[in-house]
Amino acid sequence: MSLTEVIEGTRQAVSADPANAAVSFTVAGTLVDGTATQVDVRVRDHAFRVDEPTPLGGTDTAANPVEYALAALGSCQVITYQFWAAKLGVPLDKVSVTVEGDLDLHGFFGFDGTRPGFTEVRVTVELDGPAGPDAYADLKRQVDEHCPVLDLFRNPTPTQTSLG
Repeated sequence: MSLTEVIEGTRQAVSADPANAAVSFTVAGTLVDGTATQVDVRVRDHAFRVDEPTPLGGTDTAANPVEYALAALGSCQVITYQFWAAKLGVPLDKVSVTVEGDLDLHGFFGFDGTRPGFTEVRVTVELDGPAGPDAYADLKRQVDEHCPVLDLFRNPTPTQTSLG
């Protein structure tokens, strides 16, 4: 199924019943027995591991949580560029995204009152295709407005934590 077919099918489903636009995602993580930092993560029928680099007490068997957060942002950008290019009819041959984030470890380790999250995140997008600069500038505006993970980075999201 093409992206334009997905877009049209979703538009029709949501027009018929706005409740069809509401989706929910669940991810579960469990500490790997005998480790201090390795986490097995399950997402639908997929699994992956999370770990910390050696200088942060891990065994460096996988990317760490903040690297996965940056990966989520970068991959969501790529997908959103593809989606909006199809929606706008902008020809796009290639999309590459690099995401860098700066973190101050004072916050994670509780050394002072520093915020534990990123202090800055930079996203660099490279587009290739036959369209002109104005078409790609408009595409970027649409992606910046509609990328769900970019929205998570830019805006506070109500979040609850609880012990189960």
